[in-house]
Amino acid sequence: MSAPSPLSFDEFLARLGLDDRLLGLDLGTKTIGLALSDVGRRIASPLETIARKKFTIDAEKLLAIAAKQGVGGLVLGLPVNMDGSEGPRVQSTRAFVRNLAPLTSLPITFWDERLSTTAVTRTLLDADASRRRRGELVDKMAAAFILQGFLDRIHLAERSDDPRRLF
Repeated sequence: MSAPSPLSFDEFLARLGLDDRLLGLDLGTKTIGLALSDVGRRIASPLETIARKKFTIDAEKLLAIAAKQGVGGLVLGLPVNMDGSEGPRVQSTRAFVRNLAPLTSLPITFWDERLSTTAVTRTLLDADASRRRRGELVDKMAAAFILQGFLDRIHLAERSDDPRRLF
């Protein structure tokens, strides 16, 4: 039942079914922001935020949501530093995946999440969202930002694979 994890971009895509939705995760110390793709894997939408408790509880809730939504793969934001180095948050994210992988057959991959929370916070500030409202939205919107970047990469790869496409 254990899936090799994390998978490379190409390995991850090869494991997906035609209409599999993807679940994007922004893994924080207190919350896990979730975003869901459409079946065409073009648009990422904020889904919900899970308040972190213990790993087992968090994993059960996450996998129940994935099953309910018909998810075929998980895309976790990898919080690398701006210079590309890996700090304690990356180690924590990798540990979460090492513990999650044996509990699911879903393929799992990482996506560079640099500046995702900053970009979302700026958007919410521009929209004049209150501090409380920003706190409610930022994690699931950051997950959508991460997942949308991954979806855009999928479609860029599809276009570059077709020699008839000029752009």
